[in-house]
Amino acid sequence: GAGSPRAASGTAAVVQLRQRLEKELEDIRGAGTWKNERVIASRQGPHLRLAGGGAGILNFCANNYLGLSSHPEVIRAAVEALEKFGAGLSSVRFICGTQSIHKDLEEKIARFHQREDAILYASCFDANAGIFEALLTPEDAVLSDELNHASIIDGIRLCKANKYRYKHMDMQDLEAKLQEAQKHRLRLVATDGAFSMDGDIAPLREICQLAQKYDALVFIDECHATGFLGPNGRGTDELLGVMDKVTIINSTLGKALGGAAGGYTTGPKPLIDLLRQRSRPYLFSNSLPPAVVGCASKALDLLMESNAIAQSMAAKTQRFRSKMTAAGFTISGKDHPICPVMLGDARLAAVMAEDMLNRGIYVIGFSYPVVPKGKARIRVQISAVHSDEDIDRCVEAFTEVGRKHGALP
Repeated sequence: GAGSPRAASGTAAVVQLRQRLEKELEDIRGAGTWKNERVIASRQGPHLRLAGGGAGILNFCANNYLGLSSHPEVIRAAVEALEKFGAGLSSVRFICGTQSIHKDLEEKIARFHQREDAILYASCFDANAGIFEALLTPEDAVLSDELNHASIIDGIRLCKANKYRYKHMDMQDLEAKLQEAQKHRLRLVATDGAFSMDGDIAPLREICQLAQKYDALVFIDECHATGFLGPNGRGTDELLGVMDKVTIINSTLGKALGGAAGGYTTGPKPLIDLLRQRSRPYLFSNSLPPAVVGCASKALDLLMESNAIAQSMAAKTQRFRSKMTAAGFTISGKDHPICPVMLGDARLAAVMAEDMLNRGIYVIGFSYPVVPKGKARIRVQISAVHSDEDIDRCVEAFTEVGRKHGALP
């Protein structure tokens, strides 16, 4: 009947495809790496209600670092933008998809990062997909940390530059690669500012020193830093005192800055002008919906009015890390609200995460291919809106579950 799913025609090719896909899916389940999507029936925040009746769940796995995705002023700004500017533009930016709020937000982003200009994308994945191809040619070279985010890796694959991959945060290896890349016209070092799977922070001071020594440019992805790292939340370049030495920043509006969607590139104005002319994800994607722009704009206002929200993260992060370490867990990274509880075994991570949910704690196990084989973990993320009591309850649940499953003595 109307609206019912229609079976594909039973040709040999379709049958073969279904058999291959079902085998691949079964292999994923058999390896214990199947990723279930839990359905939330409430707004994002430290306390959730899950579909099916799960209420009062403590949420420790969102990128909602500053708690702004449910902030009343952020929500109000989204509603006002929706009412004034509509649901969406039904078009790309250069045709009829640019509104005054888009230009205002780009100016605000550039001011926040103390850069010349900025350009908005539908996501930071798009920003990373769009920059390398537009900027780099076969005459150039890009040097990428081996653990960079998937979107950086994919963006680099799209460009025709000479590609070098250096060992994770290994400055000796980066220097060797820079020496090798001296034969190319332009050299761009690309790194995450904060690495999302391990919670470690790139050694930007050393990277910038090497870039200066070998006449290279520095690009950082700040998705897991913007809004809360550094004295004013401007990111790892502010945290490490190299704001004047990093050339290009890509980041997101979908994490600390309101949590809705969207990404951006900020840097020299000629680069931003070139991206408006050449960046394919920008040229061929609808402009950001006004409500999303309103959210992000208000989030930036709150951050630029006061650094209190950004600074509230440090003590809460330290509380969780120190208590978990004292309990006997190994926590990867340092001083970052991404706190990976390292377990090694994929099945153990999945089973422990389910058992944590039974105790009212929402966390997710990460395993291959999201992280390397043998390095499965439960990634905990601390938010500014978690209370000390929330954090302590999470640690207590981890301790109980860890002992039950043999992850702790």
